[in-house]
Amino acid sequence: MSDTLQQYRTLHSTAVDAPAETVYRIVADVTTWPQYFAPNVHVEHLEQTAGSERIRIWATANGEVKSWVSRRELDAENLKVTFRQEVSQAPVASMGGTWLVTPVDEGHSLLELHHDFTAVDDLPENVAWINAALDRNSESELAGIRQIAELGAELDELVFSFDDTVHVAGAGADVFDFLNRADLWPERLPHVAALDLQEDVPGVQVMAMDTSTADGSVHTTKSIRVVFGEDRIVYKQIAVPALMTAHTGRWTIVPVEGGVDVTSRHTVTLKPSAIERILGEGKTVADARAYVHRALSTNSTTTLKHAAAFAEARRG
Repeated sequence: MSDTLQQYRTLHSTAVDAPAETVYRIVADVTTWPQYFAPNVHVEHLEQTAGSERIRIWATANGEVKSWVSRRELDAENLKVTFRQEVSQAPVASMGGTWLVTPVDEGHSLLELHHDFTAVDDLPENVAWINAALDRNSESELAGIRQIAELGAELDELVFSFDDTVHVAGAGADVFDFLNRADLWPERLPHVAALDLQEDVPGVQVMAMDTSTADGSVHTTKSIRVVFGEDRIVYKQIAVPALMTAHTGRWTIVPVEGGVDVTSRHTVTLKPSAIERILGEGKTVADARAYVHRALSTNSTTTLKHAAAFAEARRG
């Protein structure tokens, strides 16, 4: 941390109607954050031991996609997680902080999120930008943790994952090209009515897509995609259909005998308050799971089959 830059400190907190140990487990498991918290897009573990981890995070801040590397120290006994960014992105010069969970009684707790930071060149506009991002993201993350902790066992029904896999008798590079060039999907995929793709930073794509459904309606989703090499693309929808509160996923390409296996994985969090409004009176979480699974699987399988045909045609 530079001695020439002023250090600023912030504190955000929330009361949670859940046991402190439950809240701490959510804070400690950073890999689930993209599913639960709006600003978080993706997390990759770079190193991991029992009480320490080094991670790369992709997240939105004031409408921009930022990425940084952090080291986190996990103290389960004291219900505390400390973190420090190793590599920050402008206008942040340095940043660290602490998550602290304090038991209030057996079923209630207080969650605090402390930050300290310095700003590039200590410019007032940079300090203001960081404060605004911290206010927005911290409040969002605290609200997300509170909501998840208070759902308890109900969360297991609302969050579910599934895979669709297609074997391709072609080159993985060609499959990757098809999946990566989503800007061409309106020409290549029957269910994609329109698509706008922006890639200001190589490997980080912001995508707005209009999808046609079986009943003839069109819904718009917006996603952030992170591209890894030529065998994996992960994404998070930041504008989701009304039945969901979150949707993350990934495309993976695995070499096998005779070609590659290509898998689309979806992880969805349902919005229970929307189920009867959208699907009809008396419809349940199980109905919503089946409906969403069928809709997403239909589209991803269509994409996989077209990617397979594209790659196999190139192979000749």
